[in-house]
Amino acid sequence: MLRKVLIANRGEIAVRIIRECLDSSIEAVSVYSTADRQALHTIIATKAICIGGPRASESYLNISNIVEAAKACGCDAVHPGFGFLSENSDFARACEEAGIKFIGPASWTIDKMGNKAAARKLMVEAGVPVVPGSEGSVKDADEAAAIAEKIGYPVLMKASAGGGGRGMRKAYNPEEVREGFAAASAEAESCFGNGEMYVEKLIENPRHIEFQILADGFGNVVHLGERDCSIQRRNQKLVEEAPAWGLSSELREKMGQAAVKAAKAADYENAGTIEFVVDKDENFYFIEMNTRIQVEHPVTEMVTGINIVKEQLRIASGIPLGFSQEEIQFSGHAIECRITAERVFDNFAPCPGQVEFIHFPAGAGIRVDSALYNGCEISPFYDSMVAKVIAKGNTRLEAVRRMRRALEETVITGVETTLPVQHLLMFNQEFLRGGYDTGFIENHLKDILDIYEAAGGKHESV
Repeated sequence: MLRKVLIANRGEIAVRIIRECLDSSIEAVSVYSTADRQALHTIIATKAICIGGPRASESYLNISNIVEAAKACGCDAVHPGFGFLSENSDFARACEEAGIKFIGPASWTIDKMGNKAAARKLMVEAGVPVVPGSEGSVKDADEAAAIAEKIGYPVLMKASAGGGGRGMRKAYNPEEVREGFAAASAEAESCFGNGEMYVEKLIENPRHIEFQILADGFGNVVHLGERDCSIQRRNQKLVEEAPAWGLSSELREKMGQAAVKAAKAADYENAGTIEFVVDKDENFYFIEMNTRIQVEHPVTEMVTGINIVKEQLRIASGIPLGFSQEEIQFSGHAIECRITAERVFDNFAPCPGQVEFIHFPAGAGIRVDSALYNGCEISPFYDSMVAKVIAKGNTRLEAVRRMRRALEETVITGVETTLPVQHLLMFNQEFLRGGYDTGFIENHLKDILDIYEAAGGKHESV
């Protein structure tokens, strides 16, 4: 088993990984920026080391500083979490060259699957259905426009090294291609250090269904079922659930087999996610693979009973999977709400500041992943997500009811959050029917905000 792991991340995912390391008798070393001196992940780790200034480029994206910190602390592995350098093959390669285990796939696998354009090409070769689009990355907006004309509008321009909804723009005509290409490329360069782009046909308002993959170093690959991540705003997921409601058993089986085939084609190792879009006629298409753990992994853990982070540590230690596909059992239904510090009436602008008081829910079927504590600071330098509230029930309706209760119990003062909007969403009739797609928020957000405003704009009044 691993002896000491450096967690190259911050926030709730760093806290999650630290706790799992300690539960497994593994020392946990956290890294932090000068803005995170008092962050929870720096407090609860076995050891914490500062790696740079407040901007991500100075700290959490600083490969040399992180690798040197791992070497100085005698770490035998690095866990990248999600975001930041988690899908950066240069970082994985730097760890490999330093003799430090990267808890994730090999650098060359990230090159193949972490690069969305390269992954598309590999999936075509493996016989996995993909959305029509460019064969690889495109060099400039003119080439993107030419491809768009060939496959037909609308199109979606996506960052090859992107993730989390960053570096993506829709385009319905050549002018929007040129404007969106530049904006998406600049955003991708800022977030991931790579502005490379590719183009694919935009399947309007599909369902966004993803499959969780686990693969060990002995050729064993399994999937842990699917998650529906269609409740999105600007390609940012707000609510996720498992299993996907209303998915036919036949389609679920086909998609699961395709997900395993995709992972095997990439000689994948560790945890990853195969993402698909599903159209109104139940045609499904591969869109990308996230070569890391996902924000929404807790809903899968809740319905399978499998601890994904623990499995990551075991796989990185050279231990084979302890279960086969046939032995994986699914039970109940789970829903996750991502709570972000944002001003919902100011176009969801970030709302950094000091948390005056927090109270998180508990009780049957409830889990909360967060790095918040009373008096902590929410930094303006990083992502605005502050907590994940997860509810599980024997049925989808029971999970929804528990989520309502959990969100009603949750109190976060000092900053504005999206919590009231997500609470109201749990009462929306279209959401309750479960037949939603990625166009849901665009079609219903105004009504939800109107109800919230009519209630006085306060969670207590909802």
